[in-house]
Amino acid sequence: MRTSNIQRNTKETQISLSLDLDGKGEYSVDTGVGFFDHMLELFACHSGFDFAVKCRGDVRVDGHHSIEDIGIVLGKAIAQALGDKVGIKRYSHVVLPMDESLASVTLDVSGRPFLVFNAEGMTGKVGDFDIELVEEFFRAIANYGGLTIHINLLYGSNSHHKIEAIFKAFARALKDATAVVGDKLPSSKGVLE
Repeated sequence: MRTSNIQRNTKETQISLSLDLDGKGEYSVDTGVGFFDHMLELFACHSGFDFAVKCRGDVRVDGHHSIEDIGIVLGKAIAQALGDKVGIKRYSHVVLPMDESLASVTLDVSGRPFLVFNAEGMTGKVGDFDIELVEEFFRAIANYGGLTIHINLLYGSNSHHKIEAIFKAFARALKDATAVVGDKLPSSKGVLE
């Protein structure tokens, strides 16, 4: 079973997260940051993963610690659920529109963390959400999930739509890259690390 359950408690956040890579898209999200909840719900819906996260963080300061720490925990959950990675597709590339916005996400479940984030104008706020935290969230996932992630926002004008296109494209790319398509490790080196 490709599942994981992670708990992380610090002075800034208390997080519990569960993930099932072979789920049915059932989800429960409560982070204390409304717009981020919406993005994580889209992630679960478009990945098809079963996903539950509850976070109590110091949002009275701002959402930074909660959002970055959820990225850390989600990265760890992805790595744990993938286990030895035998049989996975490994690579994926998705280009996804959201109205006037277009985002591209390319993934390698390589075991080597790296984030390329090309998204001009990702500043300001959407509701109570600091837009610059999108990059921090995906950097944490890459670093703790052992993923190489290339995110390119090709164009867009509405901040909500731009972020939504990125999250949906990531969800679909991750679902595709982690799909089991064979019985061998997809690496000529014999390891993915």
